[in-house]
Amino acid sequence: MFFFQGAKLQRHAIVESLQDWRLQGATLIMSFGVFPLIGLGLFALCHVIFPNGLLKPDLWTGVLFLCCLPSTVQSSIALTSIARGNVPASICAATVSNILGILFTPLLAGLLLHRSDSGSGLGTIIDVSRELLLPFIIGQLVQRWVGPIVKKHKVLLSFTDRGSIIVMVYAAFSAAVLQGLWHRIPLIQLGEVAVLDSLLLAIILGLTAALGRLMGQTIENDISLQFCGSKKSLATGVPMASVIFPSGAGIVVLPLMLFHQIQLFVCTVLARHYAQRPNS
Repeated sequence: MFFFQGAKLQRHAIVESLQDWRLQGATLIMSFGVFPLIGLGLFALCHVIFPNGLLKPDLWTGVLFLCCLPSTVQSSIALTSIARGNVPASICAATVSNILGILFTPLLAGLLLHRSDSGSGLGTIIDVSRELLLPFIIGQLVQRWVGPIVKKHKVLLSFTDRGSIIVMVYAAFSAAVLQGLWHRIPLIQLGEVAVLDSLLLAIILGLTAALGRLMGQTIENDISLQFCGSKKSLATGVPMASVIFPSGAGIVVLPLMLFHQIQLFVCTVLARHYAQRPNS
């Protein structure tokens, strides 16, 4: 999946979009700075309101891990396109977020979680880079030859992308079943995770919209910032969790899976709202 992402992403789109450093920088700050701080804030607030803890420790680990992840690629670009936003900027922002996430996510997870089994340090970064970054770089190197094939068969390759995600999610949930996940997590806990995920998304959507207005950007750039800065990648998060949390990836990715569905629904509604604005 990451190999084909590298093979089809045009270098000139990256170069052109990187020139808008304010937009790209704001997106990265939201993904890897503001989002983790919101997660920590909700964690502290919930422990004040609920002294016994609102969620099980492993679920809180999943929520905080979610906050450390990079943005999505495909859905951010697709939603920006639907909303008539700056698509090249979203391509660049989402891709750079995923590449830097290979470095930032393990480091942030180690800082936020303070767990000896969360796998921080150079070894984890190397493991994650081997699984995610190396295929992307190889795809970029062979883009001249493979790129036309990827473009010609993009519909077929979209099925391989989705299929890869399904296999990764299935593997994570299989491990969770073997660990007795569904016997350990009551239905009310799933509802509480969904509420926390919804609150996270609502806060970050509001902050990205406010930041866009504060920066005085065009509406197209505001849309790009809002979608790329507020979304978290299931496709990147599941393989990262399997490396960072080898003994408990199933329960850790549960908040991410719920967040993924919530963000798709909410951001699709938001994109359609933006699409209905009059032409400038």
